[in-house]
Amino acid sequence: MEENGCAFTGHRPHKFPWHYNEMDSRCVALKNALAQQIARLASAGITDFYSGGADGVDCWAALHVLALREQNPFLRLHLILPHEAQADGWSAPAQERYEEIKQRADSVEYVSRVYYDGCMMDRNHRLVDAARILLAVYNGERRGGTAATVRYARKSGREIIVLEPVSLDVWERKRG
Repeated sequence: MEENGCAFTGHRPHKFPWHYNEMDSRCVALKNALAQQIARLASAGITDFYSGGADGVDCWAALHVLALREQNPFLRLHLILPHEAQADGWSAPAQERYEEIKQRADSVEYVSRVYYDGCMMDRNHRLVDAARILLAVYNGERRGGTAATVRYARKSGREIIVLEPVSLDVWERKRG
């Protein structure tokens, strides 16, 4: 576990009220709130950030880290990806963003070269295991990958920061 590490988890775009419309003012506000949380963590000494590369929150967070890295060369972006074909069904712009992030990341690790049932959950566990803090964009629903990742982080004793995607409320759970 990286003591100066933060992993990301969050919903895919279809789970948000604005779906894939990143120009929606609510999406813009969420991205800004996410950027503020990442900047706050970097200012507090977090240097290693871990993203699973999924469309939506994972990619937005990764791009924020890359932007911050331009002013702070000590920051590192690590990708832990479930399989090589993760982005194959995405829109062309989403695939381009994903490839740009992969090219600019400090490290890229695959759970598996090919998809298998459970590779996403295995990726999420590796993300949590890699870092002391989990920053989750999470709407509180009980089912789904983000919910399972937050539960795993809680069980693993990680510090958890939750950013609610619509209200933008933030709550924190310290380690232990």
